[in-house]
Amino acid sequence: MSGEIIAESINSLQNIMRRLRFRAAFILAFGCVQVSSEAQSQLKSPGQAAKWVLTWSDEFEGSSGSRPDPAKWVVESGGSGWGNDELEYYTDRSKNVRQQDGNLVIEAVKEKFVAPDHTHHDYTSGRLKTQGRFSQEYGRFEARIKVPHGKGLWPAFWMLGENFPSADWPACGEIDIMEKGGSEPSTISGSMHGPGYSDGNALTSTYTFPDAHFAEHFHVFAVEWEARSVRFFVDGKLYATKVPAELPPGKPWVFDHPFFIILNLAVGGKLPGNPSKSTVFPQQMLVDYVRVYSRK
Repeated sequence: MSGEIIAESINSLQNIMRRLRFRAAFILAFGCVQVSSEAQSQLKSPGQAAKWVLTWSDEFEGSSGSRPDPAKWVVESGGSGWGNDELEYYTDRSKNVRQQDGNLVIEAVKEKFVAPDHTHHDYTSGRLKTQGRFSQEYGRFEARIKVPHGKGLWPAFWMLGENFPSADWPACGEIDIMEKGGSEPSTISGSMHGPGYSDGNALTSTYTFPDAHFAEHFHVFAVEWEARSVRFFVDGKLYATKVPAELPPGKPWVFDHPFFIILNLAVGGKLPGNPSKSTVFPQQMLVDYVRVYSRK
């Protein structure tokens, strides 16, 4: 057997073992049997006996270096600050967005980049959305992510209302399932934005990891969204529940229509501040899977 074939076999075995470990961790976290992503999977919600059925997923099993499935994702481009004073230019290059070894890789790179509109940027990164491909009203939305660490990095797994083009933000609603300011080594946040409660006034809760070096490991971030509540989880642990009673007086609850999913790794901006000289590049946000469930 040639060295090339041996190496390929070892790599395949490692991927199989990694998947088995993921399934075992999922079963331990949710107390259920996990079947293949193509089947209608069921799980027990933490603290509840209610069951869920898989309605949409991406396991990012494409060949290494390939683009994310265009039937599921739109890879965005642009560098206007994205409403948050961000520094990066999002590109659709495989350098910034690709599938690799069973993961989605979103890579932030420090480089001199001249955009198609002839603007100059010091950083590039990646941003994906399911807008026009998939959206859903209510359900469990989760992803298994390894988050980068460093001042000025801003990874996020979040959702916007499908009516964003007509209603605009924040009237469309925004649910931030996971955001992390890069200089905070052990804390992530979950937030909800709407008219009269956005930006610094959003409904926000934080979760602090027992292990300050959590960026070295994958974690499962999720929300369970129902008509009058949104519950936030990390690794199966409920850490916040948001309900209409928390809104400022007279402000509407705008979480009663389909939302689409966004994954991105920003550089700089309102939340993390700008990178410092100590920030190491390139940095990667790794996504093992994204899964969406509905009530059975």
